Amino acid sequence: MREDFPVLEKYTYLNTASCGLLSNSLVQWRRRQDEQLLEGGSVFRDKHKEHLSSIRKTVATFFGAGIRETALVPNFSFGLNTFIESLGKKQKVLLLTNEYPSVSWAFLTKDFEVCYALITQDLENNIEQAVEKHRPTIFAFSLVQYLNGIKIDIDFLKRLKAYHPDLLLVADGTQYLGTEVFNFSESPLDALGCSAYKWLISGYGNGFFLVKESLHNKLHPTTIGFNSAETFDTRREDVSFIKHFEPGHQDTLNYGSLEQSLLKLNELGMETISSKLKELINYSKEAFTEKGLLEDSILHRDNHSSIFNIKGDASVFQKLKENNIICSLRGSGIRVSMHYYNTKEDLDKLLSLV
Repeated sequence: MREDFPVLEKYTYLNTASCGLLSNSLVQWRRRQDEQLLEGGSVFRDKHKEHLSSIRKTVATFFGAGIRETALVPNFSFGLNTFIESLGKKQKVLLLTNEYPSVSWAFLTKDFEVCYALITQDLENNIEQAVEKHRPTIFAFSLVQYLNGIKIDIDFLKRLKAYHPDLLLVADGTQYLGTEVFNFSESPLDALGCSAYKWLISGYGNGFFLVKESLHNKLHPTTIGFNSAETFDTRREDVSFIKHFEPGHQDTLNYGSLEQSLLKLNELGMETISSKLKELINYSKEAFTEKGLLEDSILHRDNHSSIFNIKGDASVFQKLKENNIICSLRGSGIRVSMHYYNTKEDLDKLLSLV
């Protein structure tokens, strides 16, 4: 399997949280698509609607969402801004401190009333207290924090939604989806977006945004274009809710790459991938803890993601680069992230140098 990822021949790659790897098989598929466009032009594009319908169905099925709940978007940021515009009047939103800017900026630039919950080892308790204190109408957050890999407990979110059913839960799944089994319809989330170039290893320019159908009549998106219409005869007033997220011509190469990656993940089995990652996560956490490399907020949480921020400065980071170990400087340390193509040996190489 590792042979399908040429990067692994040159590097110890622990940087999926920055950029997921392209596989040989996906690049070969993309090359054939470009060749068909080159040789056929509009003849190739004649079938793009059927292709995009297939992609939408694959995405919806993979994540347990309805087809009418699934929009193909170029990235999470586009989807979130379109969703926010559909809310109409400005509301009070709860954000997390040090949240990924694509989540927080989208609300901060639109004059929402904003309140915060601290990201600590007691994250879920902090969120619960903030909801009780500030009474927000929206809670927007990343399922996995990009700086240190702290993962919000899904069962906690179910309890939060049960006690506050009118609280809109809007999530960024970019650092989460592709690491374990997830079902949107069974989740408490009202909306979920994702850029697919990380854990879904689909390359850039593709993603999706899921919105529960129960909300469609309550929201009024203003983003629109002629591609939002089902046919040339469709009136602007008849455009469906989810098609407002797709105003322009869609690229079958990029979205097709997403479909190919999901089919590959299905072939491998998400249960198998999740099990492999849990082994690597437990191995990493134990080793990093022994070396005193983790912050307290990580040490005392039971369920962590495949992203860690370990203690280390620019000189340590440079030493890793010189030894072909690829990770990222983030926040006050070095961010290390693993996917199913990584091994314990990769982590041993890192640990031998740190």
